[in-house]
Amino acid sequence: MKDKIEKGDIVLINKTGKYHNQVGEVIEVDYNIFFVKILIVKLGNQEEAFEEKDLQLQTKKPSIEEAIASVDKILELVEQLLNLPTNEKVELPNRLRYLKLDIPKLDKYLIQKNFDNINQILAAARETNSSASFWQEIDPNLEKISWWIRTSL
Repeated sequence: MKDKIEKGDIVLINKTGKYHNQVGEVIEVDYNIFFVKILIVKLGNQEEAFEEKDLQLQTKKPSIEEAIASVDKILELVEQLLNLPTNEKVELPNRLRYLKLDIPKLDKYLIQKNFDNINQILAAARETNSSASFWQEIDPNLEKISWWIRTSL
């Protein structure tokens, strides 16, 4: 894991004071007039600025390879969804394949459109088949893709 903190990373605030030991997501990277790296961290519903030395990296944002691997995993799992209507049974795997092809192109509009459609289909499928073990595998992969989209495009 790289020690360099970037936009999208999850960090722990190790500076004593009001935010000590809180965890947040880096939403912006900037530099002050002395070229000291300043990171804007989202903590709940507020944003605070910290120097990089005041933060400890907890989790790196997903890489493009991890996002594609998550698409592959979901694609593998949706084959098990038997009670999807015929249209969705065809559309869902196709949308996942398109998403996998769109990710390397970094086309935010296409990626977001496909991801939103995949989410809609999966939300409808969840209502008819809420098998816990199936969704325990799907949800972290969806979250990883969503995190990559939010922080990389």
